[in-house]
Amino acid sequence: MLNDDKFWQAKAVIKKEVSAHSLRHSFASHPPESGIDLRFIQELLGHVHSKTTEIYTHVSTKNLGKIVGPIDTINLNKEGDS
Repeated sequence: MLNDDKFWQAKAVIKKEVSAHSLRHSFASHPPESGIDLRFIQELLGHVHSKTTEIYTHVSTKNLGKIVGPIDTINLNKEGDS
């Protein structure tokens, strides 16, 4: 019963076709969007190599605008300039 995808799909009232793989992918995809480090996800999924974990994740554009680069931190308004 625990491995029965159809049972859990019906129990969760999910109309779309799901599999253990799609649930695993969802689990691995959402934590990076919340700022969870990929190494923690790798450990939770039991992957030996980080490249394997990267397969289950994707780059989220949600937080791209929040990234601060070195140039963004330069103060161009020096004291005394107007």
